[in-house]
Amino acid sequence: MDIQAILCLEECIVRSPILPLAYILLATTFLSLGNCPSSTWVQFQDSCYIFLQEALKVESIEDMRNQCIRQGADMISIHNEEENAFILDTLKKQWNGPDDILLGMFYDTDDASFKWFDNSNMTFDKWADQDGEDLVDTCGFLYTKTGEWKKGNCEVFSVEGTLCKAAIPYNKKYLSDNHIVISALVIASTVILAVLGAVIWFLYRRNSDLGFTTVFSTAPQSPDNDDCVLVVAEENEYAVQLD
Repeated sequence: MDIQAILCLEECIVRSPILPLAYILLATTFLSLGNCPSSTWVQFQDSCYIFLQEALKVESIEDMRNQCIRQGADMISIHNEEENAFILDTLKKQWNGPDDILLGMFYDTDDASFKWFDNSNMTFDKWADQDGEDLVDTCGFLYTKTGEWKKGNCEVFSVEGTLCKAAIPYNKKYLSDNHIVISALVIASTVILAVLGAVIWFLYRRNSDLGFTTVFSTAPQSPDNDDCVLVVAEENEYAVQLD
């Protein structure tokens, strides 16, 4: 391929209608990585939330936590009154959740304190007044009718749903390996399609230009070209011989 063809290819890549589409697809892909994974999630402040409305038979809180981990998230953690109110409102109006929601926390006997599974700081709590009890194997529950938290046994045997949370940006930290592979394939496919589209557009433009030249090459030649001069010269020579 000569220099002129290379320059033409570059021009076609820039002007190709495929390229803006590729930019849109790439932008959509990166935006999807930066915000919530899909429309089934709900965003509030800098986090995404989803309520997995599925009745489960479980043996421990870890079974419920695995439900969230498979979604690229973790069990719910709550850090201020606004977040607590948002969860209550969304559970009632959108998710139709049960009366009690298991919070993503556990009681650490070493520190004698509750901790969040997602390793965030325990900066807020809303415990209801309860009598003193043994906190070993104790978990926290959000009582949706009042918005208060209650302590209860972690050995639950069935749940009506699991509330999960993931921080924004929803990046590699929260994506499972499958999500990462799928996102990489989408990006790679988009780039390949953009390049192929540009090459096809280049070939189309090149063939169009060649066809345009061929049509004009069959038109009558200008009297000033070399072929016409040769014909005139031959006629003059023939006229001299006649004289």
